[in-house]
Amino acid sequence: MNKLVIGDIPDIIHDLADLAEYHGYTIYVVGGYVRDRILGIDSKDIDFTVVGDALEFARLVAAAKHSKAVIYERFRTALVPVGDYLLEFVGTRKEEYLEYSRKPIVTEGSFEDDINRRDFTVNCMALSLKKESFGEVIDLHDGQTDLANKILRTPLDPMITFSDDPLRMMRAARFSARLECEIEPGTKKAMSSMAERISIISQERISDEFISLLKARKPSIGLKILHETGLLAYVFPELERLSGIELMQVGEHGYAHKDVFLHTLQVLDNLCEMTDNVWLRFATLMHDIAKPKTKKFIQGIGWSFHGHEELGARWQAGIFRRMKLPLEHVSYVETLVRLHQRPMVLVDDGVTDSAIRRLAVHAGDSLDDLFLLCKADITTKNSKKAERYLRNYEKVYQKILDVRERDQLRAFQSPVRGEEIMELCSLQPSPAIGYIKHMIEESILDGIIPNDYQAAKQLLLDNKQQWLEEAKLYKKTQSLN
Repeated sequence: MNKLVIGDIPDIIHDLADLAEYHGYTIYVVGGYVRDRILGIDSKDIDFTVVGDALEFARLVAAAKHSKAVIYERFRTALVPVGDYLLEFVGTRKEEYLEYSRKPIVTEGSFEDDINRRDFTVNCMALSLKKESFGEVIDLHDGQTDLANKILRTPLDPMITFSDDPLRMMRAARFSARLECEIEPGTKKAMSSMAERISIISQERISDEFISLLKARKPSIGLKILHETGLLAYVFPELERLSGIELMQVGEHGYAHKDVFLHTLQVLDNLCEMTDNVWLRFATLMHDIAKPKTKKFIQGIGWSFHGHEELGARWQAGIFRRMKLPLEHVSYVETLVRLHQRPMVLVDDGVTDSAIRRLAVHAGDSLDDLFLLCKADITTKNSKKAERYLRNYEKVYQKILDVRERDQLRAFQSPVRGEEIMELCSLQPSPAIGYIKHMIEESILDGIIPNDYQAAKQLLLDNKQQWLEEAKLYKKTQSLN
């Protein structure tokens, strides 16, 4: 056993050790907190294994710390927030999944059972809080050696570990990305042979694990593992279908080939060096998602994927619903996928202010994130070409800022509001109001009138009758469709 320096252990752990001794409990700090402390990483999430009634001990902790225990009776776990810390308590137990069950079967077990049921050796270490051995690291599966050697392996036969909870296969990919380590060959082989078993896990747990993977410093490590083991086909089939789709373009030395899946991972890793925004990372993963569907070869040009950005944007709502991702992020991701090629089109000096206005309005508050995605999408190994692309993006970005400021395009909408349109056109609430607002906004974006109330109102008065007729025709066309 090795011993952490006592001074490195925070007061909250000392306090709980004293509380456990006073009430006759034996407790251990387990899992990720121990691993991270060995790596020199401070964490505010601390997991405790309790020999005895973990829920009752959690209540004692909550009372002593003037907090409240959140009890999960079904899983026999409890969470207690204390200041900046989030403490989780669970009794020593065994846990397994039946072959066709989506829910784990949990039974009481010994401390050794609890350690053995954990996912990987690097997460199997425990910190003793007994008075006579306080601070000793209990390492039954040599996790410290694996941590030092950057190897990820299961404490038991991987077929057993992954059968107990198939989500651990995804956790293997995530920890490989987070710790930047290799998966032990036998463990990786088991993942490949058991990949289909991930289907018994609830979508919520799968999606939580997938988003956690995207938070790694270099997510491509884990995503490649999901692909190589066959898990990605079950977890995210649209992403899996990018593999084998070639980007082929004419260059100075003939055709250049890029696999779209590998290209996407490179773009994602580039972006991760710029931002921790996980939904911008997700949008980056999605930016070429519709290329397999729009693939077409054009002689002398190479592969064309015309319209992939619009189709990819339209797919997002369905992807979010299927994966049970938080829907409040759909619009943001749609916007970035839809617009990710637009800035490069606006590089030429002859581009009109109208095109600039439209991008500024359509991007809205996501403008800065859009340009981060565009910069990350520069994957050429030609440094001069990369520098030229960056300069072009900076040039377009400045154009947008200038036009947006000059034309007052922040939070852009029709200067004439819906209530006034109803009054001027003798309308009741109806789709015609939205159509008229749209026509005013389009006139501003086209530069026909300035972004000004008086100009917009006069335009409405001048075109009122025509727009009302067009609105009726539009409504009729939509009903037929």
